[in-house]
Amino acid sequence: MRRSTTTTLGLGAVFTVLALTGCASHSEPADSAPAHQGGSTPSASAPLSSAQLNNRLLNESDLGEGYTRKPETARRNDDVTVIGCPALDELGNDAATGSALGFTRKAKASFTYAGSSTSEVSEELYSDSAARLSKGIGRVFDAMLSCPSYQVTSGSTVVDMGTEKTAAPDLGDEQWSQLLTYSAGGQRSVVKQTAIRTGNILVIVSGSPGLVDAHLDKALAKARTAR
Repeated sequence: MRRSTTTTLGLGAVFTVLALTGCASHSEPADSAPAHQGGSTPSASAPLSSAQLNNRLLNESDLGEGYTRKPETARRNDDVTVIGCPALDELGNDAATGSALGFTRKAKASFTYAGSSTSEVSEELYSDSAARLSKGIGRVFDAMLSCPSYQVTSGSTVVDMGTEKTAAPDLGDEQWSQLLTYSAGGQRSVVKQTAIRTGNILVIVSGSPGLVDAHLDKALAKARTAR
């Protein structure tokens, strides 16, 4: 099924995390609970402010020598078409209309390692009720993992995508993890993406698999304790 949708899924997010950064819009997620591994039952708690979340993001001193923060870029509303994955196609439509995956507060930082555009790591923090975070992120992972291979197009750009579930570390209250493989213009890249919910905070670390594994623990620790 092919359906063109104008979504908040900028191509940069599509190539690396596809739905997870771009699909957070401004309303409540769907009511159906996702199937995933988890810990405690989500409970109500007031979300943190965006300023608090920004203070809890990793920075260059947390990551160590060789990391440079990338400047924030303006979000683009690209006309993105998903080919061969109905669940993701539907997810894109829901994000475009604001009918799903709304997280109240968010913050993000991206870094390159040793000046290489292919060695990157990014962190996203979201805060909302635990139930909304659990349903929203679970729905995204379920949709992406439902299609081992598919294509994403924008204009003349065609990206071959692959998604594979991978073991998530036993951290926080709930965990999700996947490997994304994308090929475009003769180049192939692998991105790891791990999400951890701890109370009313969702931590997502994405990027080169080795960098994600190296920095996930400290990202979670700072998200829990920083002021």
